[in-house]
Amino acid sequence: MRIRHTAATITAITALTLTACSTSSDTDSKPTPKASAAATASKPAPAKKPAGLTAKQAAAKLADATGVTDLGDPQDNTSACSQKAAGKEPHANDCSQLITTDTVSIYEFATPATSAHWVKGMKANGDWRQVGRFALAWTARDQSLTSDERRAELVTALKKLVAAE
Repeated sequence: MRIRHTAATITAITALTLTACSTSSDTDSKPTPKASAAATASKPAPAKKPAGLTAKQAAAKLADATGVTDLGDPQDNTSACSQKAAGKEPHANDCSQLITTDTVSIYEFATPATSAHWVKGMKANGDWRQVGRFALAWTARDQSLTSDERRAELVTALKKLVAAE
């Protein structure tokens, strides 16, 4: 079951990334010529990592705020939502960090607008909630077992953490 949820999440994230991002399909290892200043100016700027709370720090603080040691096997899966982390051309809609646990997935984005874009696009695939520049999702691993009360508690705790930034 864990594999099925993970595969579904990866498929959904890949689909959103592919529809939200334009990438080159050229896989040749030839060096590419530098773009002109005009061409560079029209390209969307890659997402920059904001200062402050990271998804990894949020996972640890959310565990503490909800009275547990950790949220269950935290893993850095940033390459699933960031073209840059996956070794591809960076895109403005890349996530800054993704920490997936047994309880919740915590997505960190450069801006609240990017977070809102992802939440809006991914809501059809499960429970996604935006908190500022973060998104909480319950679509992978055993996250379906996380109760509605615990989900609300995590959202409230993250709102407090973001407000304290």
